[in-house]
Amino acid sequence: MIEAQRKLVPEMMELMQQRYRMLKLIKMSGPIGRRPLGQIAGLSERETRTMMDILRAQDLIHVAKEGTSITPEGSSVLQSLESAMEDWSGRASIAKKLTEFFGIRAVKVVAGNCDMDGNATAKSLLGMEAAKQFSTNIGDGKVVAVTGGSTIASIPSHIEKFSDTTDQLFIAARGGVGDDIGLQANVIAASFAEACGGMYNTFYYPETLSEEAQKAFRNEPSVVKMLKLYETTDCVMHGIGNAQKMAAFRNSSEEEQLLLRNSGAVGEAFGYYFDKDGHVVHRIRTVGIQTGHLERIPLIISVAGGGSKAEAIMAYMASAPKQTILVTDEGAANEMLRLIIEK
Repeated sequence: MIEAQRKLVPEMMELMQQRYRMLKLIKMSGPIGRRPLGQIAGLSERETRTMMDILRAQDLIHVAKEGTSITPEGSSVLQSLESAMEDWSGRASIAKKLTEFFGIRAVKVVAGNCDMDGNATAKSLLGMEAAKQFSTNIGDGKVVAVTGGSTIASIPSHIEKFSDTTDQLFIAARGGVGDDIGLQANVIAASFAEACGGMYNTFYYPETLSEEAQKAFRNEPSVVKMLKLYETTDCVMHGIGNAQKMAAFRNSSEEEQLLLRNSGAVGEAFGYYFDKDGHVVHRIRTVGIQTGHLERIPLIISVAGGGSKAEAIMAYMASAPKQTILVTDEGAANEMLRLIIEK
């Protein structure tokens, strides 16, 4: 029916997509002021005001002193339209092609491109979709491991408390990396626990270790406890990095960075570096989730976006476990399709 409407009244579909996107942005960012809403939507102040008046008249949004937020009716409309709008936008078709190519459980594609202006909006959409996939698929899972990074950090704010999550445990999938405390796996695990009303375990060890340090740390009671939890993990949520950028982020030696370039490393996850065919070409010494753990973990949610990440995502997905759900954006998805066609 939507396809017939698009042919008969094409301007109606464009208008509906604009209002749908505005409603989704309000749900994602609300309560939010009119000016910042217009900025992230790419609309003038007049266009924003007009659209908000229409949405408010239909009781889809609520405008108050603290900002604009979505109403229960608005959330219901979003949910009802989601499937049709994804089909109409072409994202559902792209997701299906990528799912079949990678041979994994599912691929979900959100609007936008994390590499472009409005990067924060695209990243929030990734976080919203990842939160939805987690809430929908976690089931009776109790132990959830999360990595660090800005993309995974965008997920907790979109998770709603479950009815029975007091015994759900969030843990860091690896040690600390980088200087931004807010993007450390420990802090993100705590954010998830707060959002879900669950618990979390801290893991205060650096991600990269010398051989001697790794042997010593493995005997520490807190590490022994964490290693046992990795064996019983029910879900992992992780990002995917560009190999060279991650090596630089870790302050890897020139020798190690040269090794990565010479071995054709393009992607990174869990401290493992992958070439374009999915082969592990290098790994760092770390105490954390290993690729060997992944095969028996029921739910794996990989989250990464931006056209520049396409090769890195494909490198990891070439050997990703079949139970993986990939959440990505249009920028990365379209670039991956282009690379697939060129093969």
